[in-house]
Amino acid sequence: MCKKLLFGLSILLLSNLTFGQDLAIVPLTQDWKEKIDALAPSQTRFPSTSAKKILLFSLHTGFEHWVIPHTEEVFKILGSKSKQFEVTASKDIHQFEKESLSNYDAIVLNNTCSKPDHRHLFWDQLRAESTLDSAVVMAKAQELESNVIEFVKKGGGLLLLHGGITTFNNSQKFSELVGASFDYHPPQQLVQVKLENPSHPLVAAFPKDGFSHVDEPYFYKNAYAKLNFTPLLYFDNAQIHSQRANQELKSGKTYVAWIRPEGKGKVMYISPSHNAQSFENPALLQFFLDGLQYVVGDVNCDETPIKK
Repeated sequence: MCKKLLFGLSILLLSNLTFGQDLAIVPLTQDWKEKIDALAPSQTRFPSTSAKKILLFSLHTGFEHWVIPHTEEVFKILGSKSKQFEVTASKDIHQFEKESLSNYDAIVLNNTCSKPDHRHLFWDQLRAESTLDSAVVMAKAQELESNVIEFVKKGGGLLLLHGGITTFNNSQKFSELVGASFDYHPPQQLVQVKLENPSHPLVAAFPKDGFSHVDEPYFYKNAYAKLNFTPLLYFDNAQIHSQRANQELKSGKTYVAWIRPEGKGKVMYISPSHNAQSFENPALLQFFLDGLQYVVGDVNCDETPIKK
């Protein structure tokens, strides 16, 4: 049975779910990994001069997405199967020291959700590890955050997945780097994801009418209002149920994936997906692989910010 038919049957089953009902947790088994390996693309779509080194960072101090280990395996499979990415998985924030970052071509933030109080992942972890004065801890946390921003400006790549956007959610500098901060999300629901520009090479993996999947539809704040990015995917606001009563959007669109250059580096944000079931869409796997190529500089494409 072809990959597209298998995914179509999965969507038919998902569409019968009750609104707001979470999908069942999928065990991370060898069978599941073999299924994803069979669905994953076997090669990259854009020319590459050499294999790149990726830091896949999966620490969370706030909300724990059950899909974190699945996402980690997906990116390991994409790297090894394409033979273009050497993926190092870590939860050690000391990887963000300048010397350590120099070993990598790009960073992937895998659902690195921070606690709601400070909304700063590095502060959360350093505070848990240290008995030092809080001002000293915060200074170190901000130093490591600055290392990430500098890493990108000097030519590194940054790919953020779903909750990764909350890593330093109260930081305006990080919001400007990423293109937005997380605001809130309604309950999980079947979302119709559409293509902003079907001719853009980074969305070539998808059908021109987009795709459906069950997810948390994220809404954004801070730098998002500037629209200083090139949008790739979006949903229609009017289709999203249970929005905040005082913020309900009945028209327009909200973007769920975009790209933007920063200095000599590249940034990409991808909101899908909250659930491992979405990885059974081979088009989404191809999109992830194309995204890796974008952030390491392999993709020459339109990067015009939507504000222009």
